[in-house]
Amino acid sequence: MMVSRLSFLWLASYAPHLVAAVSYSVPSSPPSNASPLLDPAPVGVSLEFFTFPGYMENVTSTMTCLKNLKDLTGSWPPVRVGGTTQDRATYNAQSSAAVTYSVSNPADAPMSLTFGPSFFDLAASYPGKVIIGLNRRLNNLGNTLAASRLAHQRMRNLDSIELGNEPNFYTNSDPIAGGTWNAARDRASQVEWQRALASNLTTSSIISAGVFFGTDKFNNANLAREEGNAMAAVKNFNSHNYPQWAGTYNLARLMSHSAIATQIAPFKAEAAAARAAGKDYVIGETNSATQGGGGISPTFGAALWIVDYVAQSLLLGIKSIYFHQGTIGNCQYCWWGRFSMGNPYYGAYFITAALAEAQRIAPLDSFSNNFGGYAIYKENKPIRILLINSNYYESGTRSRESFTLTGLPSRFTSVLSKRLTGSSATSRSDRSSPATFGGQTFQDGTCVKQGIEQVEEASVRAGSVTLSLAASEALLVYL
Repeated sequence: MMVSRLSFLWLASYAPHLVAAVSYSVPSSPPSNASPLLDPAPVGVSLEFFTFPGYMENVTSTMTCLKNLKDLTGSWPPVRVGGTTQDRATYNAQSSAAVTYSVSNPADAPMSLTFGPSFFDLAASYPGKVIIGLNRRLNNLGNTLAASRLAHQRMRNLDSIELGNEPNFYTNSDPIAGGTWNAARDRASQVEWQRALASNLTTSSIISAGVFFGTDKFNNANLAREEGNAMAAVKNFNSHNYPQWAGTYNLARLMSHSAIATQIAPFKAEAAAARAAGKDYVIGETNSATQGGGGISPTFGAALWIVDYVAQSLLLGIKSIYFHQGTIGNCQYCWWGRFSMGNPYYGAYFITAALAEAQRIAPLDSFSNNFGGYAIYKENKPIRILLINSNYYESGTRSRESFTLTGLPSRFTSVLSKRLTGSSATSRSDRSSPATFGGQTFQDGTCVKQGIEQVEEASVRAGSVTLSLAASEALLVYL
């Protein structure tokens, strides 16, 4: 049992507010629609290329926030270093600085930058595995090969190398285009560069391929069909996903259990194509909304989106999901910053706790409404149940839902649980309304967990237990 009995909140206290009922039968072993085997640490972060040294050297909370997740699973969260600015970056072997650039406003991202050998030393110092994103847009293959050689030499934790970022958005005037850019030209370019890099490094399984935004004509299924003998160089296929962007912000839709299923459905074919090629499939960059996130992004509702989005992504066969951390001080969806915590981090911590030491996850519902449940398995036995009520709550009377779990082993007389909650879906930690998980919070500026753990207990009768969730809440049940 990974929870303690420091404080109990009896579920009976919620009973007068119950308004409806949901019932889930818990399979005693992973059903046929369970996920493939899970990675020990499927939840990772994607640090924007030019901000990477700043996060690692100047933001004291970075390593603590990552270690909090590692303490749950025993494995450091995977890190990807890349993003838009990787395709603006040129390697400078003579530079003593990790990165060099100039901006008129500290909140801006540079339009061009250089990076030196110490960039890879910094990446090598991270205890977990790292994807490194390098430049393809500027069409300087020799420069990218020189950078990749040093990364390969110095980084024992190197997972894979990206060759360009979101080529969907390259233009006809970009150096790599040669006057014309389209999906077919990109596929030929990717395969050519993959072969060159693998040959230069005399290694295989080193490329994180694709790195596409979404699943339009630029997609991994089409790329996989054209890899040929370059497939040996591919470690994984990689997509990016942002469900919302300026003009479409809608928090209720973002966090909706059924809407999440609809939004990520196109990635199922991408995962299947990678699996057919014998490769892993990752979401190498993602978050709630593009360009650092909109007003929805720092909210508790976005934390609930992370929980449900990760769980559903794993069901599709996605191995790892990397959440983007952008410009320090100008990033609404970031989990932490120089001085403050973000409520989305609580969602990341909750889903990481739910998946700790797990091998499979299976849905308990059909994704047809705002109520969801997942059974989480280890050694073919359920060890936790994740419940979520994604009904949107902002103000006024907060509705509640009862969730009945049936089919629990007869040996259970009670179960313990920990609740992920906030004052509303729109609540923000940076506006003095932090979320809590099991009654605990994370301190601004340090990411240190604080407060007394609150664990709830509910009685099991004849293999059945009823639990209560308010609108915009999640509950982790320990079996």
